[in-house]
Amino acid sequence: MVEAVRRRGGSQSDDRRSGERRSADQLFDRELDHLPPEARWREWMQRVEATIFAASEPVGRETLARIVGKSCSIDLLIDDIREELRGRPYDLVAVAGGWKHLTRPAYSDAIQTAVGGNERAVDLTQSEVLVLMYIAYFQPITRGELSSFFGKEISRDLIGHLRGSGMITSGPRSPTPGAPYTYVTTKEFLLQFGLDTLRDLPELESLEDAGLLNRHSPTAGAMPIGATTDEDEEGHDDEALSA
Repeated sequence: MVEAVRRRGGSQSDDRRSGERRSADQLFDRELDHLPPEARWREWMQRVEATIFAASEPVGRETLARIVGKSCSIDLLIDDIREELRGRPYDLVAVAGGWKHLTRPAYSDAIQTAVGGNERAVDLTQSEVLVLMYIAYFQPITRGELSSFFGKEISRDLIGHLRGSGMITSGPRSPTPGAPYTYVTTKEFLLQFGLDTLRDLPELESLEDAGLLNRHSPTAGAMPIGATTDEDEEGHDDEALSA
């Protein structure tokens, strides 16, 4: 009985807080009709830039639309902000379905020297990068299908490490016998590689022309997929991936 009262009290409290948020939202002036057009646009730009700057994750279009007028073009605002950032050591980048402030690659060495590596950086071996590449292009894909691609078994440990790093996750079950799980890439994958969507992956044909990937009969050389080689151990730091 007491617990039921507590639940009702909590529900009322939640409703009150929700109502307060809605009230505050209604009071927020998005349109800024009292400002001349130039000043209104400038205020919208500053709101958008401040919101993206304060966020720890990429900020999506729907979120930004809450702080500007209905007639405002988010894309044009972003273009104007990026124009103002021209020449600055950071930029506003479309990544993982939103926008995020990212430092320019030219300053990566200075940042590394000053404050160390990116806490989001993920270390992957050459074997793991190759498997991740195939998952990215041919997802959803099963471990068995990956093994068929490479002509050797892809170990559960390798898949487990990619999952543990947040690069991949389970996709829908395959319609093949046994209904095995498939694997797909994640938002973290997009963040790590600086991609907005999977459509930003390099053209498959260009990778095939460069000999890096073959959709019909992939060649991984003599590299034992799923096993650790001396080359992997020695070159692990050089093969680390970072955003």
